[in-house]
Amino acid sequence: MKKLFLSMALCLTSGLASASGGFSQCPQFFAQSTAPKTPASAELKLRELCYDAFAVMHSGRSRTPLYVAERLSRAQLIDAQDEERTNRFFSDARLPRAERAELDDYKGNEGLDRGHMSPAADQPTAQAMAQSFTLANVVPQSSQNNRKTWASIEKATRKYAMRAAGDVYVITGPVFDGNIRTIGNGRVWVPTYLYKLVYDPSTNRAWAHWIENTDSARPGKPISYGELVKRTGIEFLPGVHPAS
Repeated sequence: MKKLFLSMALCLTSGLASASGGFSQCPQFFAQSTAPKTPASAELKLRELCYDAFAVMHSGRSRTPLYVAERLSRAQLIDAQDEERTNRFFSDARLPRAERAELDDYKGNEGLDRGHMSPAADQPTAQAMAQSFTLANVVPQSSQNNRKTWASIEKATRKYAMRAAGDVYVITGPVFDGNIRTIGNGRVWVPTYLYKLVYDPSTNRAWAHWIENTDSARPGKPISYGELVKRTGIEFLPGVHPAS
């Protein structure tokens, strides 16, 4: 297989690292404080963004995240249960206008949702919840996929993190094949596949959910970490050698 790749403002920007600060401002979201190694390509127009509860590697080419990283714990997820979903999507002003999705890009696209990569249900505070609705954390996702199949994968990931012995690292993202479909005037890329990598340091185990971005997709058996790296060309856990 060939490699695939790839008024609210005051509230939302409070506590955020600037785009120029990059992942040095939020190493806690990565295993061993080390961010994934992505293919060197100026065409992807990559920018590192930190938020309160997740980190985004954003691609100005696709106007979507390349991946979104989280560190989940039982305590965080218990806190998240009390947070009210805001549903107030916004375009992140830290990204250049020519590289970001806008709200209008998602209008009039029946059958596609604004699909979170770091789920709203993972967010432990009101501010983290609000930040999760940045379009930098969103991809155009088939509606039934987002609401049913993908939601079940997110729920299973939270369930695992709730019973894990320690923190669990989760990296989620879109995958695009050679026949790119776009939406909106900004030509936001629509993923062909979605993945969610789960790594548990306490057991040194890692696995990934991989599904097609269609309404008919159903969860299958997770793939190995090595297979995910092979399919995406991204080394998600540099320096880590998960048990197979």
